[in-house]
Amino acid sequence: MIIDAKNSIVGRLASEVAKKAILGEEIIILNSEQAVISGPKEVILKKYKAQSDRGEPFHGPFMPKTPHLLLKRIIRGMLPYKFDKGRTAFKRIKCYIGIPEEFKNSKIETIKEANISRLQILKYTTLKELCNMIKQR
Repeated sequence: MIIDAKNSIVGRLASEVAKKAILGEEIIILNSEQAVISGPKEVILKKYKAQSDRGEPFHGPFMPKTPHLLLKRIIRGMLPYKFDKGRTAFKRIKCYIGIPEEFKNSKIETIKEANISRLQILKYTTLKELCNMIKQR
């Protein structure tokens, strides 16, 4: 299954992907940098900055600073990763920035429940903006 993450809410996208991965589907997520986190930018930045500053530089926990790996980490949080079922499901998920050449002509789906048009508020941040703000600080 190939999913376009453009204008998709990250939490809803991640929960749907995690459910399908546990059921055994191979999932490829494209345009992961254009996925959206809802809420004010300052609150979102404060939360993810606190997560990335936690721990020590050589011992972790390590938070990714690129959009596709951050999305994959968010999905990992919705899987039972410490058990074999969760680890094998996590290996079935691939995230990409943009659309690679090998997927240009393939059928791409979107998850309607995760679309940004469902939001009542207009405050949101894309994963690309969030990662750029985390790198700058």
